[in-house]
Amino acid sequence: MDFYDVIENRKSIRTFKTNGLDREKVNRMINAAMMSPSWKNATSYKFILVDDDNLKQRIADTIINKTNEAGEAVLNAPMTAVVVAEPDASGAIEGKEYYLVDAAIAMEHFVLAATDEGYGTCWIASFDERKVKEILGVPDSFRVVALTPVGEVAAEKPHNPKKDVKDYVFLNKWDRAFSDIDTKLILNH
Repeated sequence: MDFYDVIENRKSIRTFKTNGLDREKVNRMINAAMMSPSWKNATSYKFILVDDDNLKQRIADTIINKTNEAGEAVLNAPMTAVVVAEPDASGAIEGKEYYLVDAAIAMEHFVLAATDEGYGTCWIASFDERKVKEILGVPDSFRVVALTPVGEVAAEKPHNPKKDVKDYVFLNKWDRAFSDIDTKLILNH
């Protein structure tokens, strides 16, 4: 799949087929995550792949949301990937802790690779971290950053509406919408 097709095809999927995952595809997804950049190449993150139904049930029970869609997705997907990171193995600048950035970039590489392999994912970040750490035996020095169920998509869904570029992208100043600028000026700069 073309890179931009991957971007367009990535959606938050919550319904999965019961088929297992292809080991080679999972290897490529993990490889993609391991290729992600990190603070000073410190790689503060690690992944835990969970395919045990009992553990998935226990993880699903930790999810905090108004509906049970995310928990059901964890239960129904053949695997859930959990990204954890060690704050002390990363750095901070002006209070911004980069272990979160490192883990998020790695998870995004994983999610995009899963999309390219034909799998659906759903980024989940609202859960009882203490309980997830206990369930998976995560050391105290690590933080659980996010998790995603992974599997073949059971039902296609439309992509969320595209955001209007003029509201989110500016050129040189906050109130100067990039989409209102003649891009030839930029290219000739």
